[in-house]
Amino acid sequence: MKLTALAARKAALVFLVWLAAPAWADDIHVITSGGFTAAYQQLVPLYEAATQDRIITAYGASMGNAPDSIPSRLARGETFDVVILADSGLDKLIAEGKVAAGSRVDLAQSLIGMSVRKGTPKPDISTVEGLKQTLLNAKSIAYSASASGTYLSGELFHRLGVADQIKDKARKIKSERVGAVVARGDAEIGFQQVSELLPFKELDFVGPLPAELQQRVFFSAGMVAGHQSAAASRFVRFLASPAAATIVRTTGLEPVATPLPPPAPPVLGQPQKR
Repeated sequence: MKLTALAARKAALVFLVWLAAPAWADDIHVITSGGFTAAYQQLVPLYEAATQDRIITAYGASMGNAPDSIPSRLARGETFDVVILADSGLDKLIAEGKVAAGSRVDLAQSLIGMSVRKGTPKPDISTVEGLKQTLLNAKSIAYSASASGTYLSGELFHRLGVADQIKDKARKIKSERVGAVVARGDAEIGFQQVSELLPFKELDFVGPLPAELQQRVFFSAGMVAGHQSAAASRFVRFLASPAAATIVRTTGLEPVATPLPPPAPPVLGQPQKR
């Protein structure tokens, strides 16, 4: 049976992890924000299968005071080994002493994009003027309560001169993906990290913000202060490795590491190494 290209990459990734380490069987508690989730959910099973470690995962927004946000959960004393979130949120947790200084590892860069419900018109947001008119024309707008939404509401809408005109129809979405709100018709257009919009098959991805208005965000991992461990460090190094980069890229993120090249095809007529 032939492997699909993605299945082949996954099989190669498992093999690389097996080469790199023996079986350990440690528990690693991780809390991650939405931007890295699509890549994370593909990578975790591969890592668990290869190492016998068990990754115990919780999810929360990068910032804000919602009960399930990462800062709120850490403030309540919930115990984690690793946090993965937007770099600005991670740096704040480091400054507050909740994440160990010097433990930040950048995993990938993300762009902000926009989606609409499948089958509805896809406005042109490729230019500054196009984005401005799209915001003014939209009946309802959803944006995240995380890093991308903070940038939109705190800076971009003001730069475009539309903050006052759209304030009554633009809504910050807490404790839910923006894509889910747009998919069920509660918002006409939705903005979030591209990697968080692409998984929604009920949506049409319109595109990223224009380059001159774009905010590039790193999604980064850090060790929770007082919970640094060799097991957690191994897992973070894996997420940032060239072996993981190919899968990270398929989810709409730009990996920090350079992906490993695909294996060279066998030379016809030559015996294959075993």
